[in-house]
Amino acid sequence: MSKFTINRAIVSLIIVVSAFTLKGQDFELTNGDLLFQDLDCGPFCDAIEKVTEGYRGAQLSHVGIAYFNENQWKVIEAGSNGVVITALSDFLIRSKDDQMKPKVLVGRIKNLEASVAGESSKNALAFLGSAYDDGFDIENKKYYCSELVYYSFLNQKKPIFSTNPMTFVNPDTKVTFNLWVDYFNDLKMEIPEGKLGLNPGGLSRSEYVEIVHFYGNPDGFNAL
Repeated sequence: MSKFTINRAIVSLIIVVSAFTLKGQDFELTNGDLLFQDLDCGPFCDAIEKVTEGYRGAQLSHVGIAYFNENQWKVIEAGSNGVVITALSDFLIRSKDDQMKPKVLVGRIKNLEASVAGESSKNALAFLGSAYDDGFDIENKKYYCSELVYYSFLNQKKPIFSTNPMTFVNPDTKVTFNLWVDYFNDLKMEIPEGKLGLNPGGLSRSEYVEIVHFYGNPDGFNAL
């Protein structure tokens, strides 16, 4: 449930996106791959990463869906500008590790028919232009990043991913993060503590997701 606010600060660079899999083999994306990102957007991303651990400890605050179109890899994602299509190269340069590699893991759908992943990008395209879900309400026809994934990956017309109670409480202090208090006060909304939702860290550990590649090392990630 990321709301990245650094769009205007992103500098367009050209990067090489071919690399290696976890096993050292040449890697190629496939349609419907999930791109899990440690997005360095400040306190909001830190709060998201704090409450749910990602795959192998990775601190993940954003997720998008890989989509091949017009001979280019792109990413369908939901952010502060709503549901949009972003060039893969622009997506990957948002945050880098100390080796200047993108802090992005690639997840691939497993244990289901291949059509589930194959149809996901087409499903996601239907939401293009939809507003960002500021209130993290899974039923309001607006979408945050993990919510877009939830509604795009369907098996027999039903979402494959499970929702879980959301929390906005700092696990160290057992008190709601002040930034969330201010955020929802500005929206004139109650904090949706305990309401059902999803986040990138939880999705990365789903029984239906296999992490097949990492472009770089998200904070906290144990690559071994």
